[in-house]
Amino acid sequence: MLQSVAWNPDLTPPQRLRQLVALALSSGRPVALWRLPGATQARLCLSLRVEAAYVGLPPALEATAPAGFAFFPFQDSDHNPPLFLPADVFFDLAHPEEVLVSAAAAGRLPELRQQFAALPRSAPLGWHVRPRHAPKPASQPEYEALVAAGVAAIRAGTVQKVVSSRAVHQALPAGFDALAAFEQLQQRYPNAFVSLVSAPGAGTWLGATPEVLAEVGDDQVFRTMALAGTQPLLPGHQPSEAIWRQKEIEEQALVARYIVNCFKQLRLREYQETGPRTVAAGDVLHLRTDFAVDLHNVPFATLGTDMLRLLHPTSAVSGMPRQAALDFIRQHEGYDRAYYAGFLGPVNLPEPGAAHLYVNLRCFQLRPGQAVLYAGTGLTADSDPTREWQETELKLRTVGAVLGG
Repeated sequence: MLQSVAWNPDLTPPQRLRQLVALALSSGRPVALWRLPGATQARLCLSLRVEAAYVGLPPALEATAPAGFAFFPFQDSDHNPPLFLPADVFFDLAHPEEVLVSAAAAGRLPELRQQFAALPRSAPLGWHVRPRHAPKPASQPEYEALVAAGVAAIRAGTVQKVVSSRAVHQALPAGFDALAAFEQLQQRYPNAFVSLVSAPGAGTWLGATPEVLAEVGDDQVFRTMALAGTQPLLPGHQPSEAIWRQKEIEEQALVARYIVNCFKQLRLREYQETGPRTVAAGDVLHLRTDFAVDLHNVPFATLGTDMLRLLHPTSAVSGMPRQAALDFIRQHEGYDRAYYAGFLGPVNLPEPGAAHLYVNLRCFQLRPGQAVLYAGTGLTADSDPTREWQETELKLRTVGAVLGG
């Protein structure tokens, strides 16, 4: 249970936010900042227990679970640990007059206030840096060769679908400020889940993702989505005017069937399916099918948690069958995705029983003097390597825009 405390009322809300981030980073603690789709204000969570933040399983999505922020890799490993950041300090810019603290933090308020007061105003923020080397970027010929290998594997029957991806290095502009970039992403993408996460071992990541992985709202309805297929939103056109090729329709249908199969594994039949329909994510269009389960009518107390474990990593970021696709990615992709294509979001924060977990797409990793951007494409037997390269270029513009690219 979180309790409200008075916290430096002389500061403006943006100043208080920045100083809370500085409080976390100056002592080597993890911090997460996010804004939900359609919301107007961001929220912040910082944890006092760095060593207690790491867990080995996806977080439970029940009301009795701890409150915090999940940040999970594409596949967990010793160098990509899954994180769950307990909400020891929580700040909601929609209610800037209060700061919420956990029982653990309440017992350390004098110490925390002293540390907070000692922080210099407008000091540079020492963001966490991932200790491993930056992933090797792929050239266009290298990526097209990866796509060709994926198509060959599909035609040979090794996999039904595979999702290939690549990393790109981009220099940070002079005077780059991660909090300012977070604000720009909020303004550019009001319907995306916008995030800034910084933690020891994982590094610092910014993103604006359109894809829900698993969500339980205040209304106690579980939601997920199948999001696949990509094309640019042409100037002067509406999403409803988009015409989709058979390749994209097939790709999206595979992801939707994957979700239905997860429901079947839980012997669940009472779900609502809506779509597919065309949706815009910035200047990019996707095909989306929404799935919803009213938890009031379904005797599945752990449905959210069970579905999360079945879904991640989804076929939209790995492929089908999942293990065969993961094997192909490990053997052919040539770099470590780390937290790209993992998932992230608040759990029971601030509302008990609500969770909002998103696939970590349209994201970049901050490193000294550079950003590492990521993008991928779903492949089918009809994929064309050059088109797939162009699709990754289109997706890279989403977050690259705040880097001047």
